[in-house]
Amino acid sequence: MNRSVRALAFLAVLAMLFGAVGCNKLKARDQLNKGVQSFKNAKFEEAIEHFKNAVSLDPSLLTARLYLGTAYMQQYIPGADTPENNRNAELAIAEFKTVLDSPSPTKEQQLHGLKSIAFLYYNMKNFDKSRDYYRQATKVDPNDPEIFYMIGVLNWVDTYKTAADSKAKIGLKVDDEFKKSKEDLKVCAEVRAANEAKINEGFAALNSALKLRPEYEDAMVYMNLLYRRKADTECGDPKTRMADLKMADQWSEKNMATRKIKAEKKQQQQPGGIVLEQQSGK
Repeated sequence: MNRSVRALAFLAVLAMLFGAVGCNKLKARDQLNKGVQSFKNAKFEEAIEHFKNAVSLDPSLLTARLYLGTAYMQQYIPGADTPENNRNAELAIAEFKTVLDSPSPTKEQQLHGLKSIAFLYYNMKNFDKSRDYYRQATKVDPNDPEIFYMIGVLNWVDTYKTAADSKAKIGLKVDDEFKKSKEDLKVCAEVRAANEAKINEGFAALNSALKLRPEYEDAMVYMNLLYRRKADTECGDPKTRMADLKMADQWSEKNMATRKIKAEKKQQQQPGGIVLEQQSGK
């Protein structure tokens, strides 16, 4: 076989290979579309099979991986600690991580992956990992108030548990004030060491959320709650503790006022919400 014949044979093989690759990509798209249709109809197990087929045919099809992870996530039931349920969460996380580790995911794909993993870890009560992924998400989109809000929530959850567990050891409830006894002050110092950094990060995150969305009532709720945890750290300083509790009350009042204003605006926008004054004598 001369050189030109060998070259033609090689080109023919390449053409066949590229044709097969192109065919697989088309089949992958078809499986993706079928999976999306099943997903929209809440047929998640059927959707999962289509998305798995799409990923198998075209591993670089990140949209299929995101849908596959989301379909697994839909099958996950928060709080149900069973092997099958936990496996759905782990399979979802694995798909999202594959998207994040791919060479060039879009900003939207990165955010979907990061927020989904963070949400799953939150529901699995793995708060450290959840917080880490929410932190990563703030770097991808620093203008999403809900990401900052979730960091504030996670930090409050951690600080509340630490305060409750520590106080219970000396017979106190979570919102009880530490006494000035040696034992109480020792436990208070332990709580401050464990919680102070998380409280500060929580305030920073919630302030960012409120800067982006000034009428964010849920963020106001957690500002209130986090100031109550800050009060735990004012060991032997009742004046500063009372100042923290006063700030907590102010955030609670601001939250209620904001909710009231929103409710009034909503009522005015509804049909019949605006009442015209009747003219007398007509």
